[in-house]
Amino acid sequence: MEEILQKAKLWLSPTFDQETQNEIKELIASNADDLPDRFYKDAEFGTGGMRGIMGAGTNRINKYTLGKATQGLSNYLHKSYPNTELKVAIAYDCRHNSKEFATLVAEILSANKIKSYVFEDLRPTPELSFSVNHLNCHAGIVLTASHNPPEYNGYKVYWTDGGQIVPPQDKGIITEVNSLDYSDIKFDKNESLISYIGKEVDEAFWNASVKNGTFDVSGREDLKIVFTSLHGTSIKLIPEVLKRAGYTNVHVVEEQAEPNGDFPTVKSPNPEEPEALAMAMEYADKINADIVIGTDPDSDRLGIAIRDLNGKMKLLNGNQTMSVMTDFLIKQWKNQGKLNGNQFVGSTIVSTNLVNDIAASYGVETKVGLTGFKWIAKMIKDHPEQEFIGGGEESFGFMVGDFVRDKDAVTSTLLACEIAADAKSNNSSFYKELLNIYINNRFYKEHLVALVKKGMDGAEEIKQMLVDLRNTPLATIDGEKVTFVNDYKSSIRKNIITGEETTIDIPKSNVLIYETEKGTKVACRPSGTEPKIKFYISVQDDLTNIDSTDKVEQLLDERISRIKKQLGV
Repeated sequence: MEEILQKAKLWLSPTFDQETQNEIKELIASNADDLPDRFYKDAEFGTGGMRGIMGAGTNRINKYTLGKATQGLSNYLHKSYPNTELKVAIAYDCRHNSKEFATLVAEILSANKIKSYVFEDLRPTPELSFSVNHLNCHAGIVLTASHNPPEYNGYKVYWTDGGQIVPPQDKGIITEVNSLDYSDIKFDKNESLISYIGKEVDEAFWNASVKNGTFDVSGREDLKIVFTSLHGTSIKLIPEVLKRAGYTNVHVVEEQAEPNGDFPTVKSPNPEEPEALAMAMEYADKINADIVIGTDPDSDRLGIAIRDLNGKMKLLNGNQTMSVMTDFLIKQWKNQGKLNGNQFVGSTIVSTNLVNDIAASYGVETKVGLTGFKWIAKMIKDHPEQEFIGGGEESFGFMVGDFVRDKDAVTSTLLACEIAADAKSNNSSFYKELLNIYINNRFYKEHLVALVKKGMDGAEEIKQMLVDLRNTPLATIDGEKVTFVNDYKSSIRKNIITGEETTIDIPKSNVLIYETEKGTKVACRPSGTEPKIKFYISVQDDLTNIDSTDKVEQLLDERISRIKKQLGV
């Protein structure tokens, strides 16, 4: 505790403003419970940026931790682009202090002779990614904590291609940030280097979204849509995109339309959580809507609910959504005569293998990367000789085409409506299209378990769980022999039957994935943005006809329950 106290007292120096010093004095005087958590480590500027609880302290989001990150980025930009007039785009979401933090970041950049284009009001993250290219910027920054609780905020950095930073830029920026003291931050702004943007970029983004997200389909005016922005940024763009694409029957959940960093109508503004879409689904039943779509606060994730075979609203998971979207997109490319073996789709190591099967059935390659859309954006950058169709990940993110280089709930919402409208006009439905994919491939069922482990003790517990899984690997899963263990930390894929080891040719990450003889997959990884450890379970079976859906799904659910019990989660 003495070490924590000494670290806290350093924040009483003149480097820090009076407000910050007063907050620290009060914490020390009251022997606050959260003092250790505020100072036991530095808020890490990780390989994409940083995210955390707001407040004073080294392990918090505040003007000094963000300031150090921005100063480090400024230094790296000058080294990367010497003798260049540097430009950075900045966006922010609906969270508390996001606007103030965006202004602070622009001021620090200006003090470092870097021009900033700051959005005049909150905007979705995908529009920030788009704006980097649209405005020919060298980097982009968005102030957001995505779907984290209200007390969080964060800072994501994008590079010149519009994608989140990846090697070597991420390590280079981290090195710069870690070399700084708080006293190195330049706060003396140059107003002439700060410009504000809005409508012109909105217009360009709307046009690009409609161009990439619409296809030759009928029945747009017949599709009844319920949309909720969950108090976030998408209200700024999605209703207009749908209108421009020809959707006239759109019903917004008004109680959740007003941007609000407290997210007052939901426990969590995360469309991965069923409760987040409860109000929208209730509204959908009241007006007999065909589809419900909800987006998270910064509008990069989307959750979808559709009518099942009995006419009841059914929530899809991210794997199901990305499977239907991938199949539809490839089919559109095929119908347009654009497939020639030079295309690919993107996925991640913890997402469903159904996407790989779908793509292969059309002769299209699936490139698989680590969790996080920055790796899908990197695929596009690394393979300019190939055409990118689309890509997704299980955590409710999808990207249509390469005009945005991050998951994009704006264009993906439009794509979902195109699929639903097309299906309805052909006496089918979004859900039936999913079931047909299962029949043509296999019925994949995925389940995610996320265990929350907060604070210092929680971080240690998560670390130990991965150590235990590595030291005592599973030999069977639900009675099925484990055939492969993929350890992304050591980059080794081991065949348990033969003992043969091969190298995994993607960057190292603290992820462990088991595969069994019958295609069951269990992955385990700590979350990069929340105090959680995640277990991803995937099982599969044949589905011969639509009438067998309930029976096969029940068998798969039972297998998942047994696996959870075996894992103790």
